[in-house]
Amino acid sequence: MSSHNSTATANDPRQPSAAKAFVAPMVSPQDLPVDYSGFIAVILGVAGVMFRYKLCSWLALIFCAQSLSNMKNMENDLKQISMASM
Repeated sequence: MSSHNSTATANDPRQPSAAKAFVAPMVSPQDLPVDYSGFIAVILGVAGVMFRYKLCSWLALIFCAQSLSNMKNMENDLKQISMASM
């Protein structure tokens, strides 16, 4: 077994010295995708208030919580969180 293992190591075509760590590209805040759960929360909240649908209001709260939990760290300031929850 040891001769097979040393042969496999010698014939290994991979080059660990040439491997580079993945670095995610920097994305500006203007290029981020749209927060669909926040948008749906606003639409359902307006429908719940205007038409007095309790189901729409509850769904708006759920989508708002989902949107708040998916916020990136660079977006997390107190003003942003308070406005999103209102």
